Amino acid sequence: MWVFDWLNAFPPIAVYLAIPLAPLAGALVAGFLGWKFREQAHWGPLIGVAIAFYLSLAVLWQVSQGITFYGDIYTWAILGHLPVFIGFDIDSLTALMLVIVTFVSLCVHFYTIGYMHDDPGYARFFSYIALFTFSMIMLVMSNNFLQLFFGWEAVGLVSYLLIGFWFQRESANVAALKAFIVNRVGDFGFLIGIAAIYHYCGSLDYRTVFAAVSHLVGQTVEIIPGHPWNILTWIALLLFIGAMGKSAQVPLHVWLPESMEGPTPISALIHAATMVTAGIFMVARMSPIYEQSPTALSVILLIGAITALFMGLVGLVQNDIKRIIAYSTLSQLGYMTAALGASAFSAAIFHLMTHAFFKALLFLAAGSVIHAMANEQDIRKMGGLRKAMPITYITFLIGSLALSGIPPFAGFFSKDLIIEAVGLSTLPGADWAEYMLVAGALVTALYTFRMFFLVFHGAPRMDAYTYVHLHESPSVITIPLIALAIPAVFAGWAYIGPIGLGHFLNSSLVIAPQLNTIGEISAHWHGAWDFLLQGLLVWPFWLALLGIAVAAYFYWLYPGVPVALTRILSPFIWILESKYGFDAFNRTVLVRGVIQFGRVFWHMGDERFIDGIMVNGTAREIGKAALSWRRVQTGYIYHYAFAMIIGLILFMTYFVVWKG
Repeated sequence: MWVFDWLNAFPPIAVYLAIPLAPLAGALVAGFLGWKFREQAHWGPLIGVAIAFYLSLAVLWQVSQGITFYGDIYTWAILGHLPVFIGFDIDSLTALMLVIVTFVSLCVHFYTIGYMHDDPGYARFFSYIALFTFSMIMLVMSNNFLQLFFGWEAVGLVSYLLIGFWFQRESANVAALKAFIVNRVGDFGFLIGIAAIYHYCGSLDYRTVFAAVSHLVGQTVEIIPGHPWNILTWIALLLFIGAMGKSAQVPLHVWLPESMEGPTPISALIHAATMVTAGIFMVARMSPIYEQSPTALSVILLIGAITALFMGLVGLVQNDIKRIIAYSTLSQLGYMTAALGASAFSAAIFHLMTHAFFKALLFLAAGSVIHAMANEQDIRKMGGLRKAMPITYITFLIGSLALSGIPPFAGFFSKDLIIEAVGLSTLPGADWAEYMLVAGALVTALYTFRMFFLVFHGAPRMDAYTYVHLHESPSVITIPLIALAIPAVFAGWAYIGPIGLGHFLNSSLVIAPQLNTIGEISAHWHGAWDFLLQGLLVWPFWLALLGIAVAAYFYWLYPGVPVALTRILSPFIWILESKYGFDAFNRTVLVRGVIQFGRVFWHMGDERFIDGIMVNGTAREIGKAALSWRRVQTGYIYHYAFAMIIGLILFMTYFVVWKG
């Protein structure tokens, strides 16, 4: 393409290096010089991410023309016999992920100029989000497990800084710490999986490891004596534990709703294009390993389906606009994970892409609402915003329709493709997974349009001052909404063939013939229009419509009805409001349990054994001994003479008896 022709003057390596380094440079500029040029602190990160987006488009174009790259750039370190390289794997999957990450990040950066303009941490926030983008890019471009782990940990670290950005709030600090600790649990499994890969394959390079996978098929290891485990199943599950943490799958999902304590722009970035998508990307990248373990795939399939349905149900009882969207992220990540379990890797990446567009759109539109409502986030205190905020209203509606899977919006194509692929899977548990995903279509539409109608329709429920000052957000906020609304409408229709059915991603993914659900769908593929028409005849579409209709009836036309239903369904609502007891269990068993465990070691180990016996006890015994020996020092000459005589006798006896 002519807009990229001038890049031919540069070596390909230079272009690849510039993609992560441009946001990094922007982050450093904002971090070190932002205090001096506060009003202009956004320019460095904004330009850096814009450059990365432009170059990512160039790389995507090159890959579409068959130009790829795999190799090491330089040696980072040598650890014993293990050389650690910085290298890139530039293929179709990498190129697509780069465009998604940088496009959403660019929209978030532009949006942040208006949303965070009056915040005292303006420059610091821009430095963090640019660094976040750099970390995700390094994760995506890596060609070895150690570099992957570097990016993996870096996004976790920066997310901690961003979730706790408003560190003056105790809730923000608690949420940041919770996200950090829960992700460490997942990362522990992930690190053990990487260690197992190095142990059995002798390398951390992707291609070397994937080539060695065939030699590990059928080999077992006894983690528990007498109980052999398939080595590849063991490795796959360990890696997936890491994905469960990053991509917030049950039971390691508890940190994601709490991340709403961070500013809205970072909520959009975390939930749409970075961090939570890292686990989905990693499993897709590791498809050569996962395709050798149907057991691991079944586990992934069921965990994804459970997350999709049960986290969506929790969204029904939330009243914070950002938390509702957060639980929708959990649910949609469950759909992606279920697709991975059904070996529909391309469908998972396709939904990752469409979800990035409409989820970023919903979060930024929610931020526009919060901005107009003077930082109010409770949807019960909103209502009637449609006339005052027409652009936000339309874009929020587009995002809601896409999330609910209504044709022809993007979410319809990706979600229906996942449900169809899971329905074709022959893995154990696939039938139950399909039922849960289909039921999830009803739940998704219900909580999404409950939020939509309570926010934009009905009588205004805010205070008089807020009502008088309602207005549409400035263009620096609405332009990113429009930019994201366009792919939320058209991306599904345009890209279901090349991306959803894997035509573009085939070279990056490995799928076993007996597990190729996407291949079965492709065999009967007659175009996007035919797929849309077929989608109108199946349960997910009609359940989504039912969810919208029920939401309109209860929360727009007859808003008094839910009050009566709340009393009838109170036990069920209590379960949902308690979030199935995960948080209570973590607080009671894990947090308090660890504290009590620590207190036992403190009292018994530190106070009684170390201080009481080893330190103070030694001093006491020496003191007692000293008091006893003090009595020998009487000061009388005849006592000392007597002691000398006794000593001389013992000395002579020793020489006569034992030495003689």
